[in-house]
Amino acid sequence: MASELILVIEDEPNIREIVTLYLQRGGYQVHAVEDGMQAKQWLNEGSPDLIIMDLMLPGVDGYQLTGMIRSRSDVPIIMLTSRREEVDRIAGLEMGADDYVVKPFSPQELVSRVRAVLRRTRPLAGDSIEPVITLGPLIIDPNTREVTVSGTVCDLTAREFDLLHLLAANPRRVFSRDQLLDRVWGSSDYIDPGTVTVHIRRLREKIEADASKPVHIITVWGVGYRFDP
Repeated sequence: MASELILVIEDEPNIREIVTLYLQRGGYQVHAVEDGMQAKQWLNEGSPDLIIMDLMLPGVDGYQLTGMIRSRSDVPIIMLTSRREEVDRIAGLEMGADDYVVKPFSPQELVSRVRAVLRRTRPLAGDSIEPVITLGPLIIDPNTREVTVSGTVCDLTAREFDLLHLLAANPRRVFSRDQLLDRVWGSSDYIDPGTVTVHIRRLREKIEADASKPVHIITVWGVGYRFDP
């Protein structure tokens, strides 16, 4: 049975209760709060394995909270957003969220997303050791999920790491955005392909010497992206 601790930040009582119930049924420990201030206070002492937060929180909103969390932790974050807030979803991803689920949503789907994110970020004991990818100053270690450039550790979200590792492990292979959604996000259904574009931009800003003139993560116009060693 799962034992990971999930922090749920949701101001709508019904949604908060339903999410908590389904996560507990899935075997997870849950700590639920109703706003950003409560979340900040709890995070000063608590250490969750994953955070689920509503983007539009009263007081300290999801943007501010994500920025604060990312300044000190790479804990996976799944955002709950409204279907009408496409711009907000993209902004949330740019702030460092790993995934989003659109309201109204299936509680079972949310639990499945949680399982998938935790599975990617926490390999099981006994898993085989994967080779470290070394490309000049860029080093990608899938075992520690650490990326360094010229000895400096890059602060990547779980989803950014998965995307970079997939591309770098398949040098010069071109992936379409739908293929990347399927391989990294687990599905291309109901996910805005712009999500890939946002993550590619963030990766370039973190690993390329000049993000405006990338030499590793290359756009293949009309097709997708490839990684050049």
